[in-house]
Amino acid sequence: MPTNHRSSTPQKCDLCTLGLRKKKWSIQEDFRGGATPVSIPTAKAAPIAEKILHSPSVTKPVKLWEPIPEDKQRELFKWMLEEKRKIKPKDPEEKKRIDEEKAILKQFILAKPIPSI
Repeated sequence: MPTNHRSSTPQKCDLCTLGLRKKKWSIQEDFRGGATPVSIPTAKAAPIAEKILHSPSVTKPVKLWEPIPEDKQRELFKWMLEEKRKIKPKDPEEKKRIDEEKAILKQFILAKPIPSI
């Protein structure tokens, strides 16, 4: 009998070539750089219209902070002015912007009642 003929029962390689064997994919294989899964086309179904449910937005109540005392505000403005003086401007536009910010801080520091922002 010739041994080069295939037997009547499909062998493992025959199942692979016929497309009858499906490989199960795991997430670990995909992230390790293994073979990428191939999508198998399925029967086309009519698209299902998705209903978007809007849940009522839950707003958190605004926490009201105690007002900062004027002397603390003045200290803060003075500190900000000192920090602005330390900045080395890179171009004339930045220097102009820093000078304007320093002028505003000086106005806040010298004002009798500090304006609320």
